[in-house]
Amino acid sequence: MLTIEDCIALSELTEEEILAIAEHEHIPEMAAVELGNYLVQTPSGEMRIKAMIQDDIVQASREHNRERLLTLKLCLKHFLEHHTSCR
Repeated sequence: MLTIEDCIALSELTEEEILAIAEHEHIPEMAAVELGNYLVQTPSGEMRIKAMIQDDIVQASREHNRERLLTLKLCLKHFLEHHTSCR
């Protein structure tokens, strides 16, 4: 049986990137793994993930949630480093 960690590892995304998708789309983590895995296969999908993370950054800033803001900024930095088609 696959664990959530196994599924995340197969998705080409990090746990933080998956959590950002889940937060943005208001869906469970496992559904976010599936969506992220689907989106990461195309440049336009990668752009959608980038936009989701950026939206989450704006929301964390509005809420003055500095810890979440920093986490999301690091998440975006890592995403852009590993998905160069959406820079």
